[in-house]
Amino acid sequence: MKYVTKTKPYEHQKTALQDLWDREYLGVFWEMGTGKSKLVIDQLGKLYEEKRIDTVLIFAPKGVYDNWVREEIPLHLPDRIKYRLVRWQPNLSEKFKNEMRDVVYRKNREPDTLHILIMNVESMSTSKGANTAFLYLKENPDNIMIVDESTTIKNRTALRTKNVIKASRLAKYRRILTGSPVTKSPLDLFSQCECLSPEALNFKSYYAFRNRYATVQQRNMGTKSFQEVVGYRRLDELNTKLDTFSTRILKEDCLDLPSKTYVRRDVPLTTEQKEMYRQMKRLALAQFESGELATTASVLTQIMRLQQICCGWLRPDEGEPEDIPNNRLNELMAVTDEVQGKVIIWCSWTRDIHRIATALRHRFGNEAVALYFGETPQKDRQEIIKRFQDPDSGLRFFVGQPKTGGFGITLTAAHTMIYFSNSYDLEIRIQSEDRVHRIGQEKPVTYVDLVSPNTIDEKILQALREKIDISSEVLGEKARSWLI
Repeated sequence: MKYVTKTKPYEHQKTALQDLWDREYLGVFWEMGTGKSKLVIDQLGKLYEEKRIDTVLIFAPKGVYDNWVREEIPLHLPDRIKYRLVRWQPNLSEKFKNEMRDVVYRKNREPDTLHILIMNVESMSTSKGANTAFLYLKENPDNIMIVDESTTIKNRTALRTKNVIKASRLAKYRRILTGSPVTKSPLDLFSQCECLSPEALNFKSYYAFRNRYATVQQRNMGTKSFQEVVGYRRLDELNTKLDTFSTRILKEDCLDLPSKTYVRRDVPLTTEQKEMYRQMKRLALAQFESGELATTASVLTQIMRLQQICCGWLRPDEGEPEDIPNNRLNELMAVTDEVQGKVIIWCSWTRDIHRIATALRHRFGNEAVALYFGETPQKDRQEIIKRFQDPDSGLRFFVGQPKTGGFGITLTAAHTMIYFSNSYDLEIRIQSEDRVHRIGQEKPVTYVDLVSPNTIDEKILQALREKIDISSEVLGEKARSWLI
């Protein structure tokens, strides 16, 4: 039966639908902006019309799962397919319970209807969420389970990962979606692929997988002993395995998107910052040598403080944050004077978001600035995106945290993105970059990083570069051009 799509597919989407629609399990490792959501919606639509499924379960991160409800499903699922969609609500209101009874139990279901439940993946850390998913799939065995942004289940020891994998064993068809399956190391792949099928990578345990593709050495830190991964091997073999059950598309292969340009703006430390940075660095080294920095948390705390100093402030162990004379905010304002049009500014720290917003509002007015971070009410977020995307609105600056705003939203009204600060998380970096570089972008995109030379800023960028190189090797791609 020929499947007629609602929205016109690109050639790579058409080919993937034709060749892969009936795969029992599939990893869709398409770069962000290449249309992987449309692909799986077309696949589930075809599976439904072929009478192979009547039930859909979609997991996506908190910042993304509403997009499936409001945009992706209504946009791409053909109007001829009658469907009932329920969005997970952790408060289990009476209305939601009634909706769930209608979609979970077959005796209550509407006939000739595709039933869809969309849950935030974080809910699988709770017994309520996990038990709901298990019951939904058990009661309706003709189903497909989709995990969007599947790196959210890369931590094999996390409860949500274990529960998502347990749910996958009840799924007839399984799909995982991510543009960056390897964000820290090749070992990120194990749990994601285990969710698809134990036969995907065909290892009896994580440790067998690790021993095959990683080099491990015994390390001692203080009184503690642990095994540390010091390198990787046989990555060409791993890439060959991935090819058997996944599909990989890069934007450069399929879309006529504008180019990317990376610009580094050096921000020298002030005398006060240099002195405080040296003191903090000496303290961290002394604590490391004495064994006080024996935990990951204590090491991360010291890194965080060094980053804060570079941004122009420091939060002591006790008391309120203290400002330090710095050049970073002035450099940011200088960049905004040089660029035209709408601008996205990413910050790691809430304090910086408020400082930047105050400076921008003073210069450009209140209506020119919107904040998008953890404190932004959920009910306001879609309206902010709508205003930012409207070329006629006065909203010019989108200031946020990439952990909150860097996933699942489209911000193609901007073609300039500024990183006031960065994190070590490659997934956050790549995801946030591609909010602007995706279908709908018509102008070349410029990314500006504010960097204090010879500081933790440079160390973070170098770590991101190394992770990109490893990811490219695992996925069989040429090394990407990037900032450093």
